[in-house]
This record gives sequence, C-alpha cells and structure tokens, in this order.
Amino acid sequence: MLVLSRKVDESLRIGDQVRVTVVAVTGQGVRIAVEAPAEIPIYREELYARIAAANREASAASEAGEAIFEALQDDEASKRKGRGSDGSS
Repeated sequence: MLVLSRKVDESLRIGDQVRVTVVAVTGQGVRIAVEAPAEIPIYREELYARIAAANREASAASEAGEAIFEALQDDEASKRKGRGSDGSS
C-alpha cells in the first residue's frame, strides 16, 4: 500500500485517466474529488463490500439453480432411457 501526504488542492494520479484531489480537510474527515472516465466504476469501500457480498450470494444462488437444473435433466434423461421406443417401460 502506498501512503501519501497531500494538502488541500493537491492531487495524485492513478495511471493516465484517474486524478484524485484533496478538496477539504475537516475534523476527522477528508473530502476528495475523483476524476475518471465514466466507464471506470468508483465506489466507497463500504458500498463496494456490500456489492461484492450481494454478487457472491447471487453467484451461489445461480450455482445452486444450475445444480438443480442439471439434476432435473439427469432425472428426465434416466426416465427416457427406461422407456422403450414406443414410450412404454
């Protein structure tokens, strides 16, 4: 982790496309401005953590849904194998 000291109105660059500027310092807070292209998402850390948790939950639910779907397909396939060509068992 890089730790830098900046004063109000001083900036730092992240690559060619992102500039972070200290706008104000008040009490325990620091107000910053981030200039970046619209296609670069910018999140506060606590919001990013909530988004990541929601994505993990959605992924787990999707994987569970896929497993159920595959089990149903396997069950249907085994039922078809048990039938003769005329549809009888």
